[in-house]
Amino acid sequence: MAVPSIGDGSGGFPAAVLWDMDGTLVDSEKLWDVALYEAADWLGGGLTEADRASLVGSNMDSTARFLLRMAQREPLPAAIAEVGEWIRGRTATLFTDELPWRPGAREALAAIQVAGVPSALVTSTERGLTELALNTIGREYFDVTVCGDEVGGQNKPHPRPYLLAAELLGVEATQCVAVEDSPPGAMSAEAAGCTVLVVPNDVAVDAGERRVFRHSLVGVDASVLAGLADPRGVQSME
Repeated sequence: MAVPSIGDGSGGFPAAVLWDMDGTLVDSEKLWDVALYEAADWLGGGLTEADRASLVGSNMDSTARFLLRMAQREPLPAAIAEVGEWIRGRTATLFTDELPWRPGAREALAAIQVAGVPSALVTSTERGLTELALNTIGREYFDVTVCGDEVGGQNKPHPRPYLLAAELLGVEATQCVAVEDSPPGAMSAEAAGCTVLVVPNDVAVDAGERRVFRHSLVGVDASVLAGLADPRGVQSME
């Protein structure tokens, strides 16, 4: 028996596409690398490649807490706030320049917009840095944006960011496709009930009940997303 397609019945398209930002649309994780390694040095600690990989998709407070522990410092609220502010400032200088696009991402955003499918940006990055990134990505592509400091502390992998995006768009999360690159992001979108198009970047992402995989966003448009059925047991679109 065929599995029904997601969507609102309009050409089989999803009700909306919910896009992660860092590592999915732009290759900004490399810039976060700079800020986080420098922050670890500033604290007098260190950061291994495995440590850095574990922070992909993390929010600011969790990242600051982790770095403090790596430096054998007590993660008290004041210290977390100080480290977070240091990272924000350093990352802001890096985000001021044009960010590098992930392959196919700009074209995919444009294709979804042309098809008339609503889009949301759903990122763990805070509003101030997201606004800098949007200077590169383009605010015009998104009907709503949800940032990491706007979900009441319920950041990815909690489902709240994706549930809030769907709510703001006036659609059901179960009728949306989320596009993600990290384990916390995929967990968040899947827990919200979205079909998750996973395009891994810096870290591997495990298979999941509602996850499908591509090597890149090259060639992704509304018709490709319309072909996404409930992906139980499906490992790849390619």
